[in-house]
Amino acid sequence: MRLPRIKSLYGRIFAIFWFTMLLVLLAVLSLPHLDPRKAHEIPNAHKDKLIDIKEKVEHRFKDETDLGRILFRLNDQKRSSRDPSPRLYLTDLEGNILTTKRESHFGIRALRNFVTSLPDDSPKQKLYGNYMIAGPTPITLADRELKLYVGVRWNQPPPLLLRMFDKPIQLLFAVMIVSTPLLLWLAWVVSQPARKLERAAKRVAQGEFVADPELEQGTSEFRQAGASFNQMVEAVNNMVSGQQRLLSDISHELRSPLTRLRMASALAVRKQGESPELERIDTEAQRLELMINELLALSRTQADSHLQRETQPLSSLWEEIIKDAQFEAEQMGKTLNYSTLPDCKLTGSPKLLMRALDNILRNAIHYGKDQVDVTIVIKGENLHVSVQDNGEGVPEEELEDIFRPFYRVSTARDRHSGGTGLGLAITQTAIRQHSGTIKAKRGKLGGLQVDIVLPLSLGK
Repeated sequence: MRLPRIKSLYGRIFAIFWFTMLLVLLAVLSLPHLDPRKAHEIPNAHKDKLIDIKEKVEHRFKDETDLGRILFRLNDQKRSSRDPSPRLYLTDLEGNILTTKRESHFGIRALRNFVTSLPDDSPKQKLYGNYMIAGPTPITLADRELKLYVGVRWNQPPPLLLRMFDKPIQLLFAVMIVSTPLLLWLAWVVSQPARKLERAAKRVAQGEFVADPELEQGTSEFRQAGASFNQMVEAVNNMVSGQQRLLSDISHELRSPLTRLRMASALAVRKQGESPELERIDTEAQRLELMINELLALSRTQADSHLQRETQPLSSLWEEIIKDAQFEAEQMGKTLNYSTLPDCKLTGSPKLLMRALDNILRNAIHYGKDQVDVTIVIKGENLHVSVQDNGEGVPEEELEDIFRPFYRVSTARDRHSGGTGLGLAITQTAIRQHSGTIKAKRGKLGGLQVDIVLPLSLGK
């Protein structure tokens, strides 16, 4: 019969608890039957040996009429304390021991206790230390009805369960051996759904808004949590998709009148000639078009970063970008220094990773006076990128704000710089989509320093 599957976490915990209690109960109930120190029925094979000993003794002393001589000759051999051969004892029908041994002899004392503890005359056996007493068996010697008992040295080790109960440390060790697999299984059962949920959360943190059906399996508690998580992912995905569609629609609607505006400006220049007013109109139109393009790029970065992920060497991603930036800096009379690229790989969207570094480099070249330093090193399992310039920098209180969309520093980064205020916002979004961090501070050169930390997989 197939047992019903327990889907509740608490149900599994209670099942393991009751199963362990059942094992302990069975051990306690079976202990009296396994303990040779308690009187037990004699096994059939031992009963046959006991009867065989009785018949041999009766045959040996069948012609003897003196019971004293029989008792003297019954165990007259000289034996060592470890002699495994059985010792024979006789009692009368009232249970009085008939012997020529001293009262202090261990076998006599054990036999006396055994005789007084028997409820009836049915054959039993009981262990005293390392000495086993068995009997009684009716026997006739010197025309008297007597009872025969056999004592034998017990050289066998006590049962394992008995030794464990006698030694608490061994019992504790045995309980640990039995319970450890159950606890490991329980830990595995509990941790598997939690790990699935953790991996799903990491994927969402990286921008992969995809529901995972496996989260809705397992115990009822985790199934409910997985279903709620999937609903949240779908809601976020719908919200981001709706935002993307809205921005695309706005972009399309803005591009049409913007295009007509630039065409009208060009026609006006052709008819009336150049003028400061028409030039200003064309400049603002170009800036508006650039802003729309950057805004769409930011939206795509937030929504579609998980669609194309590859593992590529760092040199194929950033080497050409750094060399192009160095050439551009030289044309502007500035110097860009960079360290040798480490031999490692990055996993993610190549387009976003390249754009993130390109934005920071061009920002440093534009605002630096004449020097830009780029340092890329591996520390532990992370890639550390540092870009700093010797420009005027950013005030301390505004270092966190420069990553906000459309934010401009009041001093150096104003609208006359030609930027849209979206470059660093795009960079921050791209870095976060790759489980990295980005921070800004005042560098050693006196200008702005941007530090990036990205997880990587080494490819050495």
